[in-house]
Amino acid sequence: MEKLCHLYWGDGKGKTTAAMGLCLRALGQGLRVSVVQFLKDGRSGELAPLERLGARVFGGKAGTKFPKDMSEEERREAFAFHTRQLREALSVPCDLLLLDEACGAARFGLVDEELLRRAVSERAYEVVLTGRGPAKWMRDAADYSTEMRCERHPYERGVPARRGVEF
Repeated sequence: MEKLCHLYWGDGKGKTTAAMGLCLRALGQGLRVSVVQFLKDGRSGELAPLERLGARVFGGKAGTKFPKDMSEEERREAFAFHTRQLREALSVPCDLLLLDEACGAARFGLVDEELLRRAVSERAYEVVLTGRGPAKWMRDAADYSTEMRCERHPYERGVPARRGVEF
């Protein structure tokens, strides 16, 4: 089977949800799945069920801030953490590799971008990238490219992220 690259990107809701659904489908077909989450705190509701079904999850770090709110020391720590998580994930055989929020991690310099590029280009697995504002190389590498565009979101009315829906 040819190994292809999926890119779910844009400012709309649903990028991670779509990618996690693909992980669930792959697990249901007996494929080995690895999930790396960048820029998230590891509390997303889909992670524990995916792990129970056999996915390897390299989750985020508690206390994660938005990149714009990070000090230089926090940026260095995030870079080291994310790069270590990606290296570890790449050392585990898998059939589907989800790199959740890879677009933002690369854009903000919070992961070794060359390692990320190699994960996408030298793959022996299906790879999925999610996030806002993908780099040109990500868009060029994508065999599937789906833009999620926000037309309306409850956050605009002051509704905060809800457990089980947004995380």
